[in-house]
Amino acid sequence: MPDRILQLEEVSLRYGTITALDRVSLEIGKGEFVCLRGPSGCGKTSSLLLAGGMLRPTEGTVQLAGRDLYALDPRSRSEIRASQIGFVFQTFHLVPYLDIVDNVRLAGGGRPPKTRDDATALLERMGLGPRATHKPMALSVGERQRAALARALFPGPALVLADEPTGNLDPDNAKTVMELLAEFHRDGGTVLLVTHGEIGDNYADRVLRLEAGRLCANSQAH
Repeated sequence: MPDRILQLEEVSLRYGTITALDRVSLEIGKGEFVCLRGPSGCGKTSSLLLAGGMLRPTEGTVQLAGRDLYALDPRSRSEIRASQIGFVFQTFHLVPYLDIVDNVRLAGGGRPPKTRDDATALLERMGLGPRATHKPMALSVGERQRAALARALFPGPALVLADEPTGNLDPDNAKTVMELLAEFHRDGGTVLLVTHGEIGDNYADRVLRLEAGRLCANSQAH
C-alpha cells in the first residue's frame, strides 16, 4: 500500500445499546480511490464522519496523515478538516442566500488564500461558469451537486470524503459527478466514497463492503 493517509483502527461506535460500528479497521493510502458499499443503516455515514473528525468513536483510533484526530483539541481538529479534507454530501448543504461563488469560498482560502476569481475559475472547469453568480435554488439538482463538489475541492484537500454524492441525481448527472471525483483522483487526490449502489465500482481502486456495522473481509480490488 502507498503511504497511509487515513487509518481507522478497531473503531466502534455505540448509542446506548445500539452498535452502529463494530471494531472497524481500515487503511487508505495516499492517492487511492476507495468505495465503501453497503445497505442503508449499515454504518457508512458514521464511518465517513468518524474519518473526517466529526464524530468521536466510542472505542478505537482514527489517524489522518499519522495524527490521531481525536487526541487533538477541537480547534486543531477543525483546522485539519479545513485544510486537508473536502466533504461532499448527498443533500449539498449550500447556503441559500449566497451565490455559488461565495458558497465555494466558504470552504476556506487555502495557502496562499484563494480569491473569488479562483472560485469562479474552478466553477468554470466544472461547467458552472454561467451559474457562478446564481443562488442555489436557481440551479438544477445536478448543478447543485457539482457546486457542492467544487466547494469541497476549493481548498486543495488531500482527501475527499463523499457520502452518497449521486443519490439524488439522474444517471447523466451522476456520471458527471463521478468523473469529477475520478479527475481529482487522477491528479493525486485520495477519495473515500460511501454508497449503497454500484456507482463507484468502475472508478475505485478497491471496493469494500460494510454490513451491520462490520467491514466484510472480501474486498474487491480493481
